[in-house]
Amino acid sequence: MKIHEYQGKQIFAKYGVPIPKGIPAMTVAEAEAAAKQLIEETGSPITVVKAQIHAGGRGKGGGVKVAKSAADAVELAKKILGMQLVTHQTGPAGQKVRRLYIEQGLDIARELYVAMLVDRDARRIAVIASTEGGMEIEKVAEEHPEKILKIWIEPAVGIAAYQARELAFQLGLGKESLGKFVKLLTTAYEAFTKEDMSLLEINPLVILKNGDVVALDAKINFDDNAEFRHTEWVGLLDEAEEDPVELEAGKAGLSYVSLDGNIGCLVNGAGLAMSTMDVIKLEGAEPANFLDVGGGANEEQVKKAFSMILQSPKVKGIFVNIFGGIMRCDVIANGIVAAAKGLDIKVPIVVRLEGTNVEIGKQILSDSGLKITPADSIADGAKKIVAAVKGA
Repeated sequence: MKIHEYQGKQIFAKYGVPIPKGIPAMTVAEAEAAAKQLIEETGSPITVVKAQIHAGGRGKGGGVKVAKSAADAVELAKKILGMQLVTHQTGPAGQKVRRLYIEQGLDIARELYVAMLVDRDARRIAVIASTEGGMEIEKVAEEHPEKILKIWIEPAVGIAAYQARELAFQLGLGKESLGKFVKLLTTAYEAFTKEDMSLLEINPLVILKNGDVVALDAKINFDDNAEFRHTEWVGLLDEAEEDPVELEAGKAGLSYVSLDGNIGCLVNGAGLAMSTMDVIKLEGAEPANFLDVGGGANEEQVKKAFSMILQSPKVKGIFVNIFGGIMRCDVIANGIVAAAKGLDIKVPIVVRLEGTNVEIGKQILSDSGLKITPADSIADGAKKIVAAVKGA
């Protein structure tokens, strides 16, 4: 689960991570009031108008602008609010800006990069830092890997002061900023662990001319597996920033991720679903989605899964790949028949069933009178659906 920058900074403030003063705004009028309030509180006419979307690269896309007065902030808010902001993470379609964050201007001397994430291979929290703040970290890693610094934190111990100091030295921080950096990194780690984050990114982390260390940005992802511990997450979710089909799937108890291909996939089990997508790619086509109906799906959920797959106009065929362990093949077969009849599916369907009640399931499909192509294996199914789509 992702949240907006201003929401992330509210969490930072809760744990004592230094942030600039800022006020969220949903309208131009609110943006004007926020700018005037910040100018009065800080004594500086400089504010920054920031678009709030779940994507990086907002500045390059025109979504972050410096205002030199309250009137200037109003004009910028008018331009940014409602714009279709295109960044390297949104894709060519962009994302509509529905929220703004008005923030005080700062006297910046340096920009750094700091992030924390779960390293599952090492079973540690990895801290990544770089002197190249404000840059796309992927580009820095590709072109200047020597500028990427890493440390790993043992969860049972937590971050040690010497680790933070070592990172500060490597970043070239002076004595006036070293202690402040150590404190910021320590409080950020506390926020990361207590709030069950999977990613915490500050880009840029700025060093001010007076030596203060401040989080100028906040990108936070939560670990969905910890949702049961955080009832407050419901209030942080911005449904306008989420894929509507993925939201619908979550409410139906299905795991769904939209992709760019033209072959819809309906599979039970995450591993089998990923293997199915791989085999489709090996056959020269692209999957339109990841969809795991789980081990206990019923006929209604199977029908729901079909309806979600078909919401994409790019889907030209559907590959159903089921291994019936807990899930029974006859239940899946009945769901497929109900979906095909109820949704009036026009695209080719290839079905591979294996496992519990497989013969009953195959008989149900055979007796349905529907144009459903059976497959004997994953490879056979992938070949048949790709051929059917290309033939169509």
